[in-house]
Parts: sequence; structure tokens; C-alpha cells
Amino acid sequence: MKVGFIGLGNMGLHMAANLAAAGHELTVWNRTGSKAAPLKEKGARVARTPAEAARSAEVVFTMLADDTAVTSAVFGQDGLQAGLPPGAVHVSSSTLSVALSEKLAETHASAGQRYLSAPVFGRPAAAEAKQLWVVAAGPKQDVDRCRPLLEALGRGLTVLGDTASAANVVKLSGNFLIASMMEALAESFALTRKSGIEPSVFLEVFQSVFARAPIFEGYAKLIAEEKYSPAGFKLRLGLKDVELVLGAARAAEVPMPLASLVKDQFLGGVAQGHGDLDWSALGALVAERAGLKQGG
Repeated sequence: MKVGFIGLGNMGLHMAANLAAAGHELTVWNRTGSKAAPLKEKGARVARTPAEAARSAEVVFTMLADDTAVTSAVFGQDGLQAGLPPGAVHVSSSTLSVALSEKLAETHASAGQRYLSAPVFGRPAAAEAKQLWVVAAGPKQDVDRCRPLLEALGRGLTVLGDTASAANVVKLSGNFLIASMMEALAESFALTRKSGIEPSVFLEVFQSVFARAPIFEGYAKLIAEEKYSPAGFKLRLGLKDVELVLGAARAAEVPMPLASLVKDQFLGGVAQGHGDLDWSALGALVAERAGLKQGG
């Protein structure tokens, strides 16, 4: 299949590589062109604009940091929408606001194009190892058409139905769950550390007693070992995601007091200059407030 891929960051580069490895013909675009070099060496064509990446594609993926980056790449004279042929599918794997996902669905439909929302769960290492979990929503014929591509990205796929933005609600809810879990882990490790218990000992108890969920266990290990750099997912992006959760909650009239608390924790971290650390650096913020020194 002829595939365009826009956004070659920590996640997108590995996702695009897996699509190429599955035998698909790839055209890529990234704002920083040098990041496309590894894919070019593997036979991918490098486009000068998002429109060019989309022009001959049957399906175009976007994997970008936030609403602003997606809006910039999709709309305008050189945007994806300007180049996407009628009937071709835009697959958005970015973590977007529900409102932007709805706008994309409407805009593509009015242009005779197709739109599928397919965000993913997993960190860059999971993307590289093809261990992501994909959550997809959109018209059934588009999901079926893109299924081989989505399955080439990870270990599993959940299809949610015909409304594309449903996938964004699920992705935001999942990221909120992870953020809330990290806050609980951060507070637990801070309490045990300040009580004289080695983080490695509490980590062993955690691993032995609680369900061995890879995401839960992975973040517990990062907090126990204070490994917040390099970032798999930046703290400032965690703030963005929780703000999107609260925006969706306001629109649906759903009170989420814990989400407000976690948002303030992330905001504090960004304000203190920690925005580029991994979002599990919530552990460092809680430890600092508890009077604990890093590594102490």
C-alpha cells in the first residue's frame, strides 16, 4: 500500500519503520528533515511538505505532539489536506483534543476524503518493538481498509465504532489513568523513602504483591530508580494531555477532581523547569516536596 507518514519523533520514526518493514511504500515528512535519514536509507521517499507526502498516498498517518502541530501539518496550502486524494484516508495517531478530531472528520468528509482516529498506547521502546496497542474509530470500511497497517504497528487493536473522536476519548482517558497512577506511585515511594525504606525494597514488594501490568510496573521502576531522562514522553506533554482530559470532561459535564489535582502537579513541574523530563518525573516533584534529595 502507498503510505504517507507525517511526524518522525520518538514514536513516529519507529511506527513508520515498522510500516516500511511490513512492505508498504513509504513517503515521509518531518519538520526537521534530518530525522527522516534512517528511513530514506531504507528506501522511503522524503517529501518537502505534508501535501507532497499525501499526494500519491492511499493512507497518510500523522503522529505529532499536539493540536497545534497537527493543525499546522494538515491545513493550509502545503498541508496534508491539500494533497490528500479524494477517497484516501488520513489516520491520526496523535493524542488530540476531541474537538480537533471532530473538526478533522468534518473537514475531510467535506473534501471527499476519509478520516480515521487511531491513537496508540505505549512508549518509544514499545513502538520500536511493535508492541503498541492501537485504538481505532471511524467508518467500518475505513477501519477494514487500514487494518493491515494498524496491525503492523503493534501487538493488538481495539475498534470502537464509527465515530472517530471516540478513540480520542479512550486515549485521553487512558493517559489520565496513567498520570493518576504515577501520582499514586510518586507519593507511595516518597512516603516509604522518607520512612527509611530503600526504593528498591518497596519496588520488590510492589512487583510481588500487585498485578504485573507492564505499564504500571514500568513507571514504578522509573520512579524507584529516578530515571527521568531521556524522556519517553515529556512532562509538558503530560500536562497537555491532562488539560485535554479536563476539556473533554467539561464538554461532557463530568467532574474529575483527581484530574485537576494531577494537572496542577504537572503544571508545577513545568513551572520549575522540568517540562522536558519524562512525565514520570512526578516522582521527583513529590520527593522534593517531601524534603528528599534525588538519589538520597
